[in-house]
Amino acid sequence: MTTKPMTRVLVLHGYAQNNVIFSKRLAALRKEGKDIDFVFVAAPHTLLPEDMFAPPSSFDAQGDDAAPTAEQIQSSPSTAQRGWWRAKQAEYEGLTDSLIYLRNIMKETTFDGVLGFSQGAALAALLTSLLERPHLYPPFLIDGKSPHPPFKFCIAVSGFRMRDSFCDPFFSPPYETPTLHVIGKTDALVSEESSRRLVEASKNPRVEEHEGGHFVPSKAPWRKFLANYIRDPAGDVPSPPAAPAEAGSVTASAEASGANTPNPA
Repeated sequence: MTTKPMTRVLVLHGYAQNNVIFSKRLAALRKEGKDIDFVFVAAPHTLLPEDMFAPPSSFDAQGDDAAPTAEQIQSSPSTAQRGWWRAKQAEYEGLTDSLIYLRNIMKETTFDGVLGFSQGAALAALLTSLLERPHLYPPFLIDGKSPHPPFKFCIAVSGFRMRDSFCDPFFSPPYETPTLHVIGKTDALVSEESSRRLVEASKNPRVEEHEGGHFVPSKAPWRKFLANYIRDPAGDVPSPPAAPAEAGSVTASAEASGANTPNPA
């Protein structure tokens, strides 16, 4: 009897997260999709104190001598906050380094699709388009060829259209890979307008909204929907039913997602 190979998904975390943190945040989805191989990768750029949205001292628990310092947090692979690029006005510093970093991963491993959150969602869409048109960025090629076939699907949660002019050719005209855009109706970090601009950059979009904010929805209907979509992105997968917001406060939403993700607006 032939066993169907597992669907393998490249997973890109948000700004000021890392692969370990994001894997824990998606524990419910991973449990729902035991037949899916979620491959979480860490962004190549470890953030500096000036890249963060709080002073380094805020990472230290006051009155607790045993608490790790900011330096200790950032020196550990499991806790270091990372990013796919640093926004420097209208330019994204380190973005092309991240593309080459992911190219080297993909030349060794084949993925069916990609799932990204926030900054990782913006990058997931760019990477998806790049695999359709790799000639637009020659350094991405290996011996003149793409390192990886186009994805079968892309999932962008709390994504946004990149503003760096480097990205414009990849979205005009829109890329064709089917893309699921998940938008939080109360997302205070990535505006709906920014997310809609990313929707416009994909020729075959599907948009699903949830009542919460800046996080990957993980209630049972949503994790079942996401797992089913990953298994069959071209199939007739019913939308998750409407439900109350998953997070009752800004603090709860932030803890669910990693609230240090920058607002692209």
